[in-house]
Amino acid sequence: MSSELERAGDGRRVFVKHGDVRAEAAGLAWLSVPGGPPIVPVLEASADRLVLPYLDDVGPDPEAAHRFGRALAYMHAAGAPAFGSAPPGGPTVAAIGAAPMVNEPAREWPAWYVGDRVLPYLRSARDEWAIDVADQEAVEQVCERIDDLAGPLEPPARLHGDLWSGNVVWTADGATLIDPAAHGGHRETDLAMLALFGFPYLDTVLAGYGEVAPLAAGWEARVPLHQLFPLLVHAVLFGGAYGRQAGDAARALLS
Repeated sequence: MSSELERAGDGRRVFVKHGDVRAEAAGLAWLSVPGGPPIVPVLEASADRLVLPYLDDVGPDPEAAHRFGRALAYMHAAGAPAFGSAPPGGPTVAAIGAAPMVNEPAREWPAWYVGDRVLPYLRSARDEWAIDVADQEAVEQVCERIDDLAGPLEPPARLHGDLWSGNVVWTADGATLIDPAAHGGHRETDLAMLALFGFPYLDTVLAGYGEVAPLAAGWEARVPLHQLFPLLVHAVLFGGAYGRQAGDAARALLS
């Protein structure tokens, strides 16, 4: 997929994306729920072209962060038919960044997370020499113990799926979401990704979230588990430093 910043006929700046944009367009529509965070509006969509407005970033502040946390809880609570389910109208084979991501529905989160989110990227990282043997073995041990590490069972949440700081734009309307890899998953995964690469006022975001939907006991200890997926994706895309981080996350869970 490619994107360009252009001028629309009325003079507005817009992003025009070319390629298979079906997953992104379906995800943006699916994530727009009552009480949820603002979602970048789709100005035009076809199978291979997506037009989005350019968003002016006014910067974060504590009040906006608190509202974002509450709104994110409402978005997650809107739910999904199953773990791994794609947004309505979205394709089974989607992407997270430049990496392929398969959305196949499953009933149980632990086995789905291991089979569809951790192991495929671990294998790719191994094949591309982006993770060493010790780190690979640590991740595999986590996969073997997933039932013990997964925490209480929860229903499928409606996830953004690639929720790092670069995909949140602080507009005048609030923290606005862009570039989703939307699917049904565990709500702690979105929150763990916010923490992974740094997010402004994260404690305030989490406080607002907890006012609407408190997290299950022990969620802090499970953060590395939910970070394994994005870390391994980054290892595949960007190299071995992320493979080492994945190994460290796995060892934190096993200690």
